[in-house]
Amino acid sequence: MKTQASEITPQALYLRRREWLAALALPGGAAASVLPATRSVVSGGQVMDAPTRKQDATSYNNFYEFGTEKDDPVREAHRLRTRPWTVSVEGECLKPRSFGIEDLLKLAPMEERIYRLRCVEGWSMVIPWIGYSLSALLKQVEPKGNAKFVEFVTLADRDQMPGLRSSVIDWPYLEGLRLDEAQHPLTLLGFGMYGELLPKQNGAPLRLVVPWKYGFKSAKSLVKIRLVEKPPVTSWMASAPREYGFFSNVNPQVDHPRWSQATERRIGEDAGGLGGLFAKRRPTLMFNGYGEQVASLYTGMDLRRFF
Repeated sequence: MKTQASEITPQALYLRRREWLAALALPGGAAASVLPATRSVVSGGQVMDAPTRKQDATSYNNFYEFGTEKDDPVREAHRLRTRPWTVSVEGECLKPRSFGIEDLLKLAPMEERIYRLRCVEGWSMVIPWIGYSLSALLKQVEPKGNAKFVEFVTLADRDQMPGLRSSVIDWPYLEGLRLDEAQHPLTLLGFGMYGELLPKQNGAPLRLVVPWKYGFKSAKSLVKIRLVEKPPVTSWMASAPREYGFFSNVNPQVDHPRWSQATERRIGEDAGGLGGLFAKRRPTLMFNGYGEQVASLYTGMDLRRFF
């Protein structure tokens, strides 16, 4: 039986409102570890995907600003200072402005959404994120009619991020979405996971979460969002254009030039916990299983060409 995207969240979780203490900025730049009242908004149904263990999701990360090995972020991200933090939203909009992190935390009701995460490297997780639809922020700045795309710029601070010494890409890390993708209800501005504020190695204090695209599209530690007329050249497009396209939708029928995308290994399913190279693999779902919600965004497009 085909797994539906709606089946990723247990019905009990969908119906239950979870209460959390308020997220308060504390002296010295610290913050409470929990977020305000949250609830799942992803449709309930039979449980088909168990959430990844928090220990695995916070210790097996791609965050090249802190190094290219999977355990570099958890070891090095303690350097990151997440208070104070400001995000500038600018470009083709009527009301450009900067938002402090405290303002963003209160901008819209927080929701818990359990999403699949599929890495382009062929592994996957299931993570309970906390945040709200990016569209809530975009509405605040009122995009102009000529705004067709959204560019995301992440922090690039060599004092805090030792991985910036690497030349694997040109810094800062840049990502982009078409405006209708950015405004889609599933596109999340994430502030937390597992009921707590985002760990630094997972993109604190806020990140993008686009569940039907490969994980590298979900830019971490955002500092700037630009509305633009033309598609931005993203970091991986500039670094390896043959391997990484602008859309980067999860598609088991379009292989990476160096490996198949037809299957994936779920982190934590093997006895060792992190899914070794010989761990059991599962079929990858088109649009990561969210086709019912997002396939209409690409009607008439050749997804092999626009990969």
